[in-house]
Amino acid sequence: MTKAKTPKKNEASNRRGFLKKAGGAAVGTGALITGAPYAYSATNPIKWRLQTYSGAPLGAHVIKPQIEAFNRAAHGEMEIELYYADQLVATDELFRSMQNGTIDAVQSDDATMASPVDINVFGGYFPFSTRYSLDLPVLFKYYGLDQIWAEAYGEIEGVEWLGAGAWDPLHIFTKDPIRSLADMKGKRVFGVPTAGRFLSRYGLVPVTLPWDDIEVAIQTGELDGVAWCGFTEAYEVGWADVCNYALLNNVTGAWCGSYFANTDSWNKVPPHLQELFKLSMDSSHYYRQVWYWGGEAKLRVEGKKMELTTIPAEEWDQVVKDSSEFWDELAAASPRAAKVVQIFKDYSAVMEKTGVPYRYS
Repeated sequence: MTKAKTPKKNEASNRRGFLKKAGGAAVGTGALITGAPYAYSATNPIKWRLQTYSGAPLGAHVIKPQIEAFNRAAHGEMEIELYYADQLVATDELFRSMQNGTIDAVQSDDATMASPVDINVFGGYFPFSTRYSLDLPVLFKYYGLDQIWAEAYGEIEGVEWLGAGAWDPLHIFTKDPIRSLADMKGKRVFGVPTAGRFLSRYGLVPVTLPWDDIEVAIQTGELDGVAWCGFTEAYEVGWADVCNYALLNNVTGAWCGSYFANTDSWNKVPPHLQELFKLSMDSSHYYRQVWYWGGEAKLRVEGKKMELTTIPAEEWDQVVKDSSEFWDELAAASPRAAKVVQIFKDYSAVMEKTGVPYRYS
């Protein structure tokens, strides 16, 4: 402050000097404003416990980088403790546990955690609703799924829906090959609910087990495979080590997953940290888009752990046709479910008419 009291000759009339002094005063004031809250929050940070649907090997990609980045950027004002599948509560208890405040936040799909909303069947893998991972965020941002999700969860006490993003396509990985629809019959697979419900019409048997038990269950014969993910996850989490075959016919192009928070926990977070958390969600969505898109292509071409199989086109075309009937069945559940199905139909029609590079066939 001494220099401000004894300015150099002619500095008072020098515009550049004035700006320098004004800028210095602004910086000093800003330091005082931001310093006090940080000094307080460093000893009294907001603490959250967040549990993801995924096990630790997968979580290292789909959420851990995001939470670590958020904690660094929060600068001591907030700390999120990350837990993986079934570590605090069972996956099918995630929603209720978040609603009652046992945990503060969740990353999961609606179907897997049994959300009590009429659109939960569209979370996870909804058969043939998407072709590519970019389809899903477009459906939310430009076709109105974000408004429908917000409306549905707005009717549920104690829970905030924060946003959705895309994961990998759905393939089936098994110990014995699938080369026709008949080969699906009787195969017990770990999978997400809606896709499992659809595939059960071809004899596939959906089985629910804790995420960490899947690899051993395949080794012991309790399971015949998984219908849960794409190639990237199968290799990353070890399932490619215990499955011998990978079916190239995929049931849909992207898994739909969301972030949720307990309402009281969310309301205790100041606006700037709420915004920071949403930005970190967007960063995580981008990470997954790249990780999965590159990983799927590379592992289908260069992966050596599983033999690739296909179901003949004439048989698979029937599966695609059957999905239309399945869509209409689920649309009948409620007017809101019907809106979602209509959005999928409208979007699919636009993409087919658009052609290359949006659709090739």
